[in-house]
Amino acid sequence: MQYKDEVQTTLQASNWKKVNQKLMAKMLAEYMYEDMIQPVVIGKEAKGHLYELQISQQKKYQYKAESRLFDSFDVKWWTIKKIDGSKEIDAESAVELLVDLKEIIGMSPETTGHLIKEMNATLIADAHLMEKEATSDNLLNVDYADLEGYMKGHPWITYNKGRIGFGYDDYLAYSPEQQKKLKLSWLAVHQSLASFQTITGLSYQDLLDQELSKNEKLRFAGEVEKAGQDPNEYYFFPVHEWQWKNVLIQNFPEEIAHRKLIPLGDGDDHYLPQQSIRTFVNKTSKQKHHVKLPMSILNTLVYRGLPAERTVIAPKVTELIKGIHEQDSFLKDECRVILPGENASINVDQKNFTAVENAPYQYLEMLGTIWRESIYTYLVEGEQAITLAALLHEDHNEKPFVKSLIEASGLKTEDWMSQFFKVVMDPLLHYLYQYGTVFSPHGQNTILVLKEAVPHRLAIKDFVDDVNITDQDFPELYGLSSDLKSVLRSEPPEGLTQFIFTGLFICHLRYLSHVLENHKLLPEKEFWALLADAIHEYQDRFSHLKDRFELFDFFQPELTKLCLNRNRMVDYGYSDGDDRPHASEFGKVSNALFEFRERTNI
Repeated sequence: MQYKDEVQTTLQASNWKKVNQKLMAKMLAEYMYEDMIQPVVIGKEAKGHLYELQISQQKKYQYKAESRLFDSFDVKWWTIKKIDGSKEIDAESAVELLVDLKEIIGMSPETTGHLIKEMNATLIADAHLMEKEATSDNLLNVDYADLEGYMKGHPWITYNKGRIGFGYDDYLAYSPEQQKKLKLSWLAVHQSLASFQTITGLSYQDLLDQELSKNEKLRFAGEVEKAGQDPNEYYFFPVHEWQWKNVLIQNFPEEIAHRKLIPLGDGDDHYLPQQSIRTFVNKTSKQKHHVKLPMSILNTLVYRGLPAERTVIAPKVTELIKGIHEQDSFLKDECRVILPGENASINVDQKNFTAVENAPYQYLEMLGTIWRESIYTYLVEGEQAITLAALLHEDHNEKPFVKSLIEASGLKTEDWMSQFFKVVMDPLLHYLYQYGTVFSPHGQNTILVLKEAVPHRLAIKDFVDDVNITDQDFPELYGLSSDLKSVLRSEPPEGLTQFIFTGLFICHLRYLSHVLENHKLLPEKEFWALLADAIHEYQDRFSHLKDRFELFDFFQPELTKLCLNRNRMVDYGYSDGDDRPHASEFGKVSNALFEFRERTNI
């Protein structure tokens, strides 16, 4: 029997209880935030309240939680009790809680069934993560690509490692937390079926020379010749073995039969999957591109494919973003912001799916590659890169990684955080206010570059999926080409503001503030005051943009509440729509920065 030892070693009662309790705390906190459940306060604690959530006449849950800014809650995982009749025990089943909430939240049976599957997969992954022994102190000098394997996934979405499509064998082989290096498979596609795009000055042959050795190129060309074809009529590009076995053979059989698509075998280099699962860092040669590949598994809200129209436009978006940077001395010389470019891409459509009007979107993004510049090519001696997500990590002793960083820096927490906010906010605000252009700076897209454990500068990646522009009449965008305008999302002022407000403040910083508050490193009110100071300092310096500060206002009393769990659980479910699902809008969220709309000295 396969995996008998693995599952018995990993799935033990004590670990299973703890990962369930932690996930239940997250579920309760986030479903309260998204207004999907309305527990009542039945008692006041020394810090926070005792809440009760009635399920039925016989059954209820009780737990302790602290109210936090931005209408958020911090549920204490070790306090959750299940009361069934007269019996009170520790609650220790996240799936049971999910089923209990079905009617309260209004989930369909189909959605509930699929969510049970995603919750169990998430819990299994969390149990595997429990096996990692490294402490936060141990992780201080761990390499960027390796550090990703210790992360626990999306901080907001409760089914964050659902990975529908993976078997347990795939989980062990390909999940980032397993940290197993792998070789990428390569395909040859006839140029009549594919589109190849690069930035100016980079040819297909240049790219191939960078990514493949002479022997690899000869070997791959030989495979094409063995198939009776001319290698000069084909593009070579990497694919993931899982995608080849599970998606490409089944959906491109005609192309394979006619030798328009030719499997070439594995490349020589070893890669490590990152948290997004579909992005891979070259561990054989750090200077080579990071590779983004489609993997048709459903994880968090979407299938992890590569949307065709965005894959095709990726190098042009890179040139837009870098073009702004190159002619702006604040971004280039002062912030020294790093922008790993998506330098080249290949897209291959499947003709039968593209011929179907309103075909499910996942069938339109099955085959392609994006080559992104390696973060390592930008780092100088003494610099260390980590994703913003790493700042939320806590080890098995509950010590936060950010605490280890602050201790190693020798700075006070407030000084470290002030520097952090300046490093992160200056470039993001400048792109927004000066150029009407915004990134989605969540924990995976945003990379913090440290020097001696102190925030030093910022790197931002994943332009093609997450760059958006204003719908206002900004002269800075007059030269935008029609093809860029047709692909980049054009948003009204609040919509554009939301990419930073929700993408960074809600989706990342509110969790970081919880970590600092819980460990008595920095009170949350002071945390948000420091962020407000960083925004004010930028605005004081660039006061000529005052009209735009009012247009993209981070200090308004409330903003539309965007919801991620609600999207899957209530609004979108698991339907096969023709467009990727987006965050649901539901009500308003109180803005903690409103209190700091005027400059203050903490």
